[in-house]
Amino acid sequence: MCGRFSLTAGPQELAEFFALLGVEDFPARYNIAPTQPVLLVVARNAREVGSNLPDRRAMLARWGLIPAWAKNPADMPLNINARSETAAEKASFKAAMRHRRVLVPASGFYEWRRDGVGKRAQPYWVRPRHDGIVAFGGLLETYAEPGGSEIDTAAILTTAASRDIAHIHDRMPVVIQPQDFEQWLDCRTQEPRDVAHLMQSPEEGFFEAIPVSDRVNKVANTGPDLQERAEQPAAAQKQIPLKQKPGNAGQLTLF
Repeated sequence: MCGRFSLTAGPQELAEFFALLGVEDFPARYNIAPTQPVLLVVARNAREVGSNLPDRRAMLARWGLIPAWAKNPADMPLNINARSETAAEKASFKAAMRHRRVLVPASGFYEWRRDGVGKRAQPYWVRPRHDGIVAFGGLLETYAEPGGSEIDTAAILTTAASRDIAHIHDRMPVVIQPQDFEQWLDCRTQEPRDVAHLMQSPEEGFFEAIPVSDRVNKVANTGPDLQERAEQPAAAQKQIPLKQKPGNAGQLTLF
């Protein structure tokens, strides 16, 4: 699962990493949460290909995918993640998996370890061992609201956790490697079955997990201190638990 992540790289670094013409300036974000805007890298549409513009562009979308066929989004679970193993068949994601695969730039993500029923969860900041940017595999869907306006929405694909973080959680975001960006974003010639092999956990040693303060549990906390190592165990700190929203399975309420 991926319920929080961070993007602290600057626009120039992102433009170089993803081969973009440019990225608008924005502040570092240390605690990106569901329903907030997230930066995506998408392939240009067929009409734009062949122009002097790069083959990719950046855009913003709401984190929490709403299927185009949804009658009332309030009745839908908050689809912040999509399981890579079933996304191509699941009604909520199969159209996006075929036609609208994207990259989600990140500096790392947060995950929580629970050591037993009823016990508080210890948060971890999971980042590339040598820092830098990672690209999560994502899906994009544009939802037409009843009033006629449209909203771009997105989900992050997940896969089985690598050995680096399996002791914390059994799932993690799909990481698309730079050499695979072109194939992943090519939804014109590459069907879901053609990119299934890209949706794997990275090799052992790619990530490192750092225990951090439970301050990350609260959306209002957005400073760089969230990623500082917490030497005290979670049990010795005042905890703010993650809560499940009643009556809506799979939807997270994050504070």
